Amino acid sequence: MALKISLKPGEKFVLNGAVVENGDRRATLLLQNRASVLREKDIMQAEQVTTPARHIYFPIMMMYLSDQADDLQYEQFVLRMNEFMGAVTATEILSSCVTISRDVMAGEYYKALMRCKKLIEFEEERLK
Repeated sequence: MALKISLKPGEKFVLNGAVVENGDRRATLLLQNRASVLREKDIMQAEQVTTPARHIYFPIMMMYLSDQADDLQYEQFVLRMNEFMGAVTATEILSSCVTISRDVMAGEYYKALMRCKKLIEFEEERLK
């Protein structure tokens, strides 16, 4: 099944590690095979990793974008997830953490990233 991506003018995305920028008009791309794709809004820069949930998101993102197994990123994910789970008491969030961990272990990094966004939202609500 093809993945359809609609891009705004000037929007950037990462495709299998390459940063691609759309031109000055809207565009639609159809990817016919499996590829690692992240839109600009889902890309986190290293300097944005400032909270515990973001410390979970970042290594998952790096594993997703990499075409090789990266033990260091996986170890960082495990360490940060354990720290986060030790500090959280909300059952729903702990359940999300377990699901994210399962996704990562299964190599379903994109699913884990999208679920991890809920952790970031939860954390932002708590920090306000």
